[in-house]
Amino acid sequence: MEVVHLVFGIFGNATALFLFLSPLVTFQRIIRKRSTEDFSCVPYNMTLLNCLLSAWYGLPFVSPNNLLVSTINGAGSVIEAVYVLIFLVFAPKKERARVAALFTFVLSVFSVIALVSLLALHGQRRKLFCGFAAAIFSICMYASPLSIMRLVIKTKSVEYMPFLLSLFVFLCGTSWFVYGLLGRDPFVTVPNGCGSALGAVQLILYAIYRNHTAADGASETNGQGHKRLEDDSRATEKKPDHQPIADQV
Repeated sequence: MEVVHLVFGIFGNATALFLFLSPLVTFQRIIRKRSTEDFSCVPYNMTLLNCLLSAWYGLPFVSPNNLLVSTINGAGSVIEAVYVLIFLVFAPKKERARVAALFTFVLSVFSVIALVSLLALHGQRRKLFCGFAAAIFSICMYASPLSIMRLVIKTKSVEYMPFLLSLFVFLCGTSWFVYGLLGRDPFVTVPNGCGSALGAVQLILYAIYRNHTAADGASETNGQGHKRLEDDSRATEKKPDHQPIADQV
């Protein structure tokens, strides 16, 4: 069982690394166009916070036998920090203040949790405190693309929901969910079970709307509007300009 646990931990590290690197195409586009367009900074800030807290939780003096959790999330913290900094550089002025506020919030929350757990808590209490914090913000990370999923449904386009990101959300959540089950660690099992389910929903949306574009959704909406205008125009044409003579009499 320990070997299987280790195997899923290694697989979880691999899929998590791909998850962290999957937005590279998106950020190449942002740098090339020098604009963040409609891409949201929320998922990257939430992923950064999740990585910081999970890396802290996996340290031996907090949670023994979870070093694989710590190593991959430490690497993820560096990668996600770079993504957030790119948003700070290329976001519009109004959006840049929001990105900076979220980034400050992330660093503040992590600092408070790390200091409290290090200075005020010990043993099992420290593990419980850090575990709850990591689990809560891990669920927030997995739930952060909900706004993008809503945009996909609204526009009937997956332009701003990259396929690789959705795929590796599902694979990463599933592998760490199994890892947590084998290790009997609810702080790993519960949030990654949620992530696996949300990743599956994203893949379903991608399958439904992959052949649509935002322009298709807009043209469909415009087409409905033109149809209503044509109907109104025809109704106006059919309406007599004057009352019949019999009615006037």
